[in-house]
Amino acid sequence: MSVPGPTAAGTGAAALDRDRTATEPIPVQAPAASSAASGGADAGVGSLAGSLPIPTVGTDAPGRSPGTEAPIDPASADPKRARKALARAARERRRYERQEVRRFTARSRRRRLAWLVGAGSVVVVSAALVGAAYSPLMALREVRIEGAQRIPAAELQAAFAPDLGTPLPLITSADVREALSDFALVETYSTETLPPGTLVVRIVERTPVGVVETDRGLELVDAAGVVIDRPAERPEGEPLIDAGGVASEGFRAAAAVMRSLPPDVRPQVVRATAETADDVRLELASGASVIWGSGEQSRLKATVLAGLMAAAPPDTVPNYYDVSAPMSAVIG
Repeated sequence: MSVPGPTAAGTGAAALDRDRTATEPIPVQAPAASSAASGGADAGVGSLAGSLPIPTVGTDAPGRSPGTEAPIDPASADPKRARKALARAARERRRYERQEVRRFTARSRRRRLAWLVGAGSVVVVSAALVGAAYSPLMALREVRIEGAQRIPAAELQAAFAPDLGTPLPLITSADVREALSDFALVETYSTETLPPGTLVVRIVERTPVGVVETDRGLELVDAAGVVIDRPAERPEGEPLIDAGGVASEGFRAAAAVMRSLPPDVRPQVVRATAETADDVRLELASGASVIWGSGEQSRLKATVLAGLMAAAPPDTVPNYYDVSAPMSAVIG
């Protein structure tokens, strides 16, 4: 049996040295004696972890400085905790939305309530007014006549007898016009209601300007030619108008002159004639006449005539007063 020589042994040691360099063994410290069986394994692992460089997974991300903590990816978090967080966020969102809805609806309710209260008040007040207006308390019980001189007030009141008991708001202008239609002396009228049951009727009677002769006899007429009365003879203080009928221009001119005369002059006129609208003449009870001319400036002419008659009374004037040119009146 042959024994390797030193040369062979040296060669083998060199080979071992080469192997040692290529695969250098990891130095591992011998575990300390464990006082408990359960701590042995953990101590060995801890010693190993202390000797080996263990890379940290996910600690350093590309572009992030070493040692900086990376943000937690919600996908890599605990799914149960993530679900709880999402549920909590959803609850908070629903709570906020409910608060906003309540706030908006509360404002809308207040606005709607204000409108309802206002509309209700108007309806209640209107209903109360309508009910009071058409109740028996507002029925017509008295008719008061104002302005009647030639027409007896009792006759005018009797004309409203069919309307007694009717609520005042239901008495129309047509009802009043119908009640007064039989009174030719009424020229215009106005009414006023005095609750609870009084109707005031203010009338303006027609003013007669004279008497005209027609085929039917004498007719007392106003300036519009409306027949006021048909007397058997000429009423005292009313002149006889001879102007070709109430439809002629002469009549309208003579009627305008009679309406312009002062109260102390008019009763002295017994006749008025007008062949045309520019040729009006008046005859006085004394026999004197008044040359009036046209109906223009009738107010001024009437004032001038009153002054002339005061200065020279009609019984002292032999012929006439000429006021056709009022600024240069003549007594002849």
